[in-house]
Order: sequence, then structure tokens, then C-alpha cells
Amino acid sequence: MKQLYPQFNKVSSIQCELCEFAKHHRTSLSPRLNKRANAPFDLVHTDVWGAYPVVSKPGFKYFVTFVDDYSRMTWVYFMKRRSELFTHFSAFCAEIKTQFNVPVRVLRGDNAQEYLSAPFKSFMLQHGIIHQTSCVDTPPQNGVAERKNRHMLETARALLFQMNVPKQFWADAVSTSCFLINRMPSSVLDGKTPYQCLFPNKELFPIPPKIFGCTCFVRDVNPHRTKLDPKSLKCIFLGYSRVQKGYRCFCPSTGRYLISIDVSFHANTPFPSSKTDIHEDNDEILIYTVTIPETTPSVTMSNVTVPDPRPPVHLVYTRRHKAQDHSPPVTPVITYPDTGPTSISCPEPVPASSDLVSTSDLDLPIALRKGTWSCTHPISSFVSYSQLSPASCSFVASIDSISVPKSVKEALSQPEWRHAMVEEMNALDLNGTWDLVYLPSGKKSIGCKWVFAVKVNPDGSVARLKARLVAKGYAQTYGVDYSDTFSPVAKLTSVRLLISLAATHDWHLHQLDIKNAFLHGDLQEEVYMEQPPGFVAQGEYGKVCRLRKSLYGLKQSPRAWFGKFSQSIERFGMIKGQSDHSVFYRKTKAGITLLVVYVDDIVITGSDTAGILALKNFLHSQFQTKDLGSLKYFLGIEVTRSKKGIFLSQRKYVLDLLTETGKLGAKPNTTPMVPNVQLTSEGIPFEDPERYRRLVGKLNYLAVTRPDIAYSVSVVSQYMSSPTVDHWNAVEHILCYLK
Repeated sequence: MKQLYPQFNKVSSIQCELCEFAKHHRTSLSPRLNKRANAPFDLVHTDVWGAYPVVSKPGFKYFVTFVDDYSRMTWVYFMKRRSELFTHFSAFCAEIKTQFNVPVRVLRGDNAQEYLSAPFKSFMLQHGIIHQTSCVDTPPQNGVAERKNRHMLETARALLFQMNVPKQFWADAVSTSCFLINRMPSSVLDGKTPYQCLFPNKELFPIPPKIFGCTCFVRDVNPHRTKLDPKSLKCIFLGYSRVQKGYRCFCPSTGRYLISIDVSFHANTPFPSSKTDIHEDNDEILIYTVTIPETTPSVTMSNVTVPDPRPPVHLVYTRRHKAQDHSPPVTPVITYPDTGPTSISCPEPVPASSDLVSTSDLDLPIALRKGTWSCTHPISSFVSYSQLSPASCSFVASIDSISVPKSVKEALSQPEWRHAMVEEMNALDLNGTWDLVYLPSGKKSIGCKWVFAVKVNPDGSVARLKARLVAKGYAQTYGVDYSDTFSPVAKLTSVRLLISLAATHDWHLHQLDIKNAFLHGDLQEEVYMEQPPGFVAQGEYGKVCRLRKSLYGLKQSPRAWFGKFSQSIERFGMIKGQSDHSVFYRKTKAGITLLVVYVDDIVITGSDTAGILALKNFLHSQFQTKDLGSLKYFLGIEVTRSKKGIFLSQRKYVLDLLTETGKLGAKPNTTPMVPNVQLTSEGIPFEDPERYRRLVGKLNYLAVTRPDIAYSVSVVSQYMSSPTVDHWNAVEHILCYLK
């Protein structure tokens, strides 16, 4: 083109109206040329969001955000109508002027009509605030406010979904997300939080943060509460208060918001599906009578207010209205915990010759009756001391002969445990784990505790007593004494590929173990810890430990250890894999060396025998390693090698799983799933979804070596969010098949 038309150096120099009509594009906006504002509130970004079709509990449909460009601190105000913007903006300016003694200089937003109203313009002129607006249909020019709204809504959605909170509480979720984002480190602020930029001397969290949407119990301060009334109200935690040092909770039974510091939380209990009936004051009492065959007595239950989701069993009920003299309610004979829908089951007819329930027991309450239990698969037939091997008997006897201390005082009173604690302290001191210093002003120290364990040999004899010092990492604060915590671990696909290569090329599999792996990591953050209980340095009372090395229990310990290991292994000449950072390899003329690491467990293989030996020696010089010989057991997988190849098994994992679930004595199934079964999302909710998820996760890991259950596990995995009783029965069927 240039040779034919040298006068046209660039295509852009050609002015063509036809191309302008046919190929006109939007201008590519380059990153901001101007830097961050030099002082707080020199520039404030704003944007209005809404209207949302679901009205919040207080009646809000919109919210407006004000973002300080210097600190990225965000204020959010909720509105029922867009016309309320001026009221909230004037209140925002007054708050900034009073609290920080500086005015808002520049306000940047879009061309929404609320920002162009007469009162708004008059207020801006009166206070000398410059109003900058973006071009029409150009949201990137107001990118800070737009991106902040996106961040807040993404966080709010996660808060709502995590605990199944209804959408009518979206305003509470947005308010909580704003509260949390203001206290999260930002890359724009070089790792600082917006709150720290404006309030460097204040605590990030005046009260400990809790899980949004979880069930909580707020102390009932009703002055008319009697001695026998419940002392708390069952509520839902929905955020924090700006003006009070307390938690903001919503009580479904009263429909009111409560702010209190006297709150106990059930973090693993999501938003309740129905109201708790402990505070309900119904106008009527239902009396259910269950008709049962004549061979068993009739049972009458009072105050059962939940319907039976299963087919009817001839229920007959009568209504009895309360007396008008406000007499105290009748106490029900049998009470049931609030665990969701309750089914009334009708027992099978009992033969006349059966002696399971004696005649004298029929007059007693059900809880006091005695019966004869029968079991077709007694556990003693499968697990008993008589069936243990001599090594296992020795192991049990050794465990029973040594008791694990329950306190530091008890451990120090026993010479063998005191010796184990001294060994741990010597190892920490030799490693240079900490320095004793006085706690700087404005810093917090975390606690620590001792964990005791008995280490045994393969034959069951006691190898040694182990005392380990563990930091209380749950007391750490994100952005203060830890930041990134992610640490890669080997993928099971990589482990299987490594074993497959060893089987194909007849390579030897070596296994190593790193002793006290986490103690080798170098800490980048400033972490202070209290001195170990029972081992306060003489003459150093009042000082704390300034940690230099990572310690078990710290949130960043896995990341620090993997970083240290990666640096060391790369100095030897190993190259980190691109698809799996836990796999390292080295190629030489003598062959190839492969290594995979999972925390502190290492597997090495390859064709370079001399290189593998050199790698072992190098690791031993860098860390305290233990050569376990040939690979036999790795990540719960038993590895057995023969002339035909390498066999992977998880037999011990299956036995532990059956023991944990109580299915060791169950009758085995011949198929992993009931034929022609069709699972759906409808049905009676399972009472413990967390247990369901945990068990399905373990079965999913078991499918690595058991492809015969892969399909069944994939089916039950589809209902992890809201499992039903039918789904749980399908999981139990898989367990019985494994037996």
C-alpha cells in the first residue's frame, strides 16, 4: 500500500466519510493520566444505583455511593426515591466538614437528573464545589464509582447466597459489604485499607466480625419478660451499626431490627426457613390424634403445629380456643426441637406374641419405656479385641498406657512430657523462630498453646512423645499481620501421572518427609505472639515474641513454607511446572528427575539415579528430612508395586469412612446406586447439610481410585446446596456398596 500510495503514511491519514459511517468505533480510554488525589476529599466520586425490583425491608429501592479518591473510603446511603439524593449529599458534606475539618472540593459523577436539579446546583455554588460530569453514555469516565458499585454488589451477592438470605435484605447486604470493603487492603493504596488511610490510630473492627446471615440469639430486654420466658430472641445477623457498638440483627418473630452487643452466634446455621415457634403467641392450639392399629395404644401429642409432608395417616384434630381470662397456656406434654418440618410416623403393627414392649410399660411416657433392641449385624462381629493382630493389640495397649495431658500444668508435672516440651523449645530457639521485644504501641499480639500427641512405631510401640507449640492464628487480622495465604498443593492428576510414568518406564519411587516443615518459612509480615505458656523467659517478663519464622497455626505459614521450599529446590536446578506449581523437574544428559510435593510429603522419581541421590542429599542439607524409602502410602492412597505394575488402593480410607458413619456393620449393597432411581431437588430437607457436604466430598476423593462409584458420586454432588432425605439415603447406599 505504501509503495502504491507513498503519500499515505498511515491509514488514519486517509479521510473517508464512508468509513466514518460504516466503521466508527468508540475511543479507547487510556488509564488515568492524573494520579490519586493528594489529600482526602479533594475529589469525591458518586453514582446512584437502582431501582431494584425487590423493595428492602425498610422500603428502600436505591442507594448512592460517595467514594473519596485519596483513601477510597466509601459512604453508602439508601433511598426510597431518587429525589432524596440532595438530602443525603448535603448530610455527607456536613459530616466531612465536621469530622475532618475539610470541605469537599470536587464531585465527579454522571449526568443523572438528580445531580442537575436546582437545589443541588445551588448547594454546589454556595459551597464552591466543582461538579464534574461524564459524557453522555460514557460510564468509564466515572470508573471509580462504577467499579466500586460492582465490587459492593458482588460482595453483597456472595453474602446473600452463602446463608440463603432472602432478597428483601439486599440493603443490609450492601451496607455490610461497604463496611467490609472499607476494611480490606487495596492495591491502589499499596496494601493499606481505606479505613486506615483516614483513621490510622483506630481499630479496624471495634467488635469482632461475624458471618452475615447466620442465626444468632439476642438477649431479650423486654421488661415484661417473666422468669420462665425465654431469655433471648432468635434472630438473623445482618450487619453492624454505625452509631452503636453492637451487632444489627433482625427478629423474624417480631419483624423488628435489634442492635445489641449481647449476641451469641451459630455461624454454621443459615437463614432459618421458618419462624421459631418459641416466641409465637398463637390464638389456637391444635390437638393431633394419631389412629394406630389396635395392637398398640393411641398416642396424643399436644402443640404440634407443623404439617406432615408424607401421605396422611388418618389424622383427626380438633380446635380448642384459649380461655378469655388470659390464663397461662397449657404446657405441652411432649416438646420437639425446632428442626424444620416434622413427620408423624405410624409404627408397624406388633404381633401379639411379641414381647418387645411389656404391658406395664404401656402406661409410662414414651421416653421412659424400655424395649428390646435387635441387630442383625452386631459390631462385635466385625470389630473386637479378639480379632486384632498382635501388633494392633500392642498399639492399643501402648495408647491406653500413656495419657495425653489436658493442660500445660499437667504436662509440666510429668517428666516425659516436660522433656518433650523442652525439646520443642530448643528446636524453636535453634531455628531462630522469634526475638523477644516489647509490644509496640498500636500493635496486638496473638496467643499460642501446646498440642500434645503420642507417636507410635508400625509395631504399635511408643516411638516418642510429641509436644508442639501452635499459634492461635484465628486471632490474626487480615491486612495487619497477614495478607496472602494461598499455597499450591499437588494435583491428584499430577500424582497419578508421576506414578504412571514410573510404572511405564520402571522407575523407582522415592518418598521423603520434611520434619517441622512450617518452621522453615520466612515471615514477611510483622507478627507478635505471647510467650509460650510455662516457658516465660527469665527476666523478660512483659515482652512478646516478634516472629521471624513461620509457626504452626499461623494463616500464612503454608505459603511461607512453600515459598522457602521453591527457592531452595530451584537453586538445585529444578524447574517449576507451568500447569502444576507443585511439580518440579530437571533434565540432564544422564536423564530426568521428577519431584512432586504436597505440603511436607515429597515423591521423587526419574531415570537419573545419580541425580535423585544428589537431590536427596541437597534436601537433607537444607531441611530436616526423613527418607521413607519406597513409596507405600501417600495422601491416603496405598501404593503397592509388583511385576505387573503399580496398584493404587484406598482400603484404609474406606474403613475409616465406614467407621466414621457407623456403616461398618451394615448390610452390603451390590450396586452403588438403586437402579432406575431419579433424584430431584424436591423433598424433605436433610437436617444436617454440612454433614452431607463433608461426606460427599470424601466420596469424591475416594472416586480417584474407585471409578465404579464415580457416576453415583457425581449424581449426589449435584445437591450439595440443599440436600434432602432422599439424597442422604443415596449417599448411605454408596457407603453400603463400598462395604
